[in-house]
Parts: sequence; C-alpha cells; structure tokens
Amino acid sequence: MVVALAQRRSFYGWDKRVRNIPYDGQFTFVRVRYAPAPGGYWAGGLPSWVHGYPLAEQNLMRIINDISLLRVHTDINVVTLDDPELFRYPIAYIIEVGWWTLTDTEAAGLRAYLQKGGFLIVDDFKVEGWRGLRGGWQPFETNVKRMFPAARFVEMDPSDPIFHSFFEITSLDTFPQAYNGGRAIFRGLYEDNDPRKRLMMIVNYNTDISQFWEWSGRGFKPVDETNEAYKLGVNYLMYGMTH
Repeated sequence: MVVALAQRRSFYGWDKRVRNIPYDGQFTFVRVRYAPAPGGYWAGGLPSWVHGYPLAEQNLMRIINDISLLRVHTDINVVTLDDPELFRYPIAYIIEVGWWTLTDTEAAGLRAYLQKGGFLIVDDFKVEGWRGLRGGWQPFETNVKRMFPAARFVEMDPSDPIFHSFFEITSLDTFPQAYNGGRAIFRGLYEDNDPRKRLMMIVNYNTDISQFWEWSGRGFKPVDETNEAYKLGVNYLMYGMTH
C-alpha cells in the first residue's frame, strides 16, 4: 500500500522525473497545479488539483480526435499559473477550486492569461460542506476577485455561443450530477462582465463533468450521462479554440 501510494505521488506532476511534452504548435490540454488549502488532501492523500489526472483529459482528447478534424495530443501537460509556458496554450483546466490557493504571482499570471485571450475551464467543484469538508463557492470567488475586483459571475443560458460551438445544447437542466444532488450549475465570467463579449471562464459548479470522462471506460456511469458530459467538454474546447 505504501509503495503504491508513493508510485501515485511520483506520477502526479511534482516529481522532477515527470516531464511535460515539448510545445510544438499542436493543441495540448493543460491542467493547473496549485498548492491546496488546508483540508485539500482528502482523496487518498493526493492534492485536490490532481483528481482524475491524466485519464479524464486523455479520454476527452481521444473523443476530440475521433469526432473532429482537430489532431490533438493525448499527453496532458501540467502548469502553474505563474509559469510563462501557460501562454502557449489557449485553454487551461483547473479543478476542486474550493481548495484553490493563489499566490500574488499566480494571480498576476492568470489575469494576464485571461486578458490576452486564454480560456479557463473550472470543474469538479463541490458545494460547501460536501462530506463535512469546507470547499464551496466563497474561496473560489475570493480568489477571482483578487484578479478582477469587479468580477460578476453570470448564470449561463443555453443560448450562449459556447453551447453551440460543436454540439447543439439547448438545455442545461439534463446534465449529469456527479455527487451532491440537485442540478448542476453553470456560471460564466465574461470580459467586462458583459455576456455579449468573450467568455473568459466557465464554471461547472455542484458537479464533476470530468468524472464522467475519467470513468467512461469503466462502466461506472450510464452511457447517456457520459455522452452528455463529453458534449460539454467538446464544446468547451471548440469555444476556447475559436474565441
């Protein structure tokens, strides 16, 4: 058990032997690494940012290659928000932001990234008190307002272009709920807080869309729900690549 845990820990991005693939202009999906807040090591001792990595994203990349003319890497890179390499990638992915901590340099890096056209997907986001853990919306919003003090999150509407960038998604009421019960909530942060402008950040709150990607080959979740989760992921990528 100890050996297995050590092997997992050496795999998830903080071991210097683990290398990102070099940038070559081909699309590479990147996950954000951060130092979790206290309580953020609750899943087998692993940090909150790493849950599902890299299988969830790899499965989504395989879907993209299968159904579109894009040719994307199935290797998944890991970056911090203050890493200049972040600016090589149009889309970044961060999870479990109820335990997200943000240094001043990371805040500056993410603000510049979003202002220059980057797109951030926020996923696997639990409500406060899930299984007695803290988490919740407030720590996340506090971090965002360090970058954008006037930030206002908007409840997403099915008419938003992101839901029509590849698949036609006409309702947000039927998407799978991974853990908490109640409906999944989708919120967005737009340039200048104007929904008519570019969406800079989309938030999957009270659900974990990537869990359906991760488990899609294991039979843990119904096929129909998994398909819906993939539709969202594909649309997010297509929107981020074209806006």
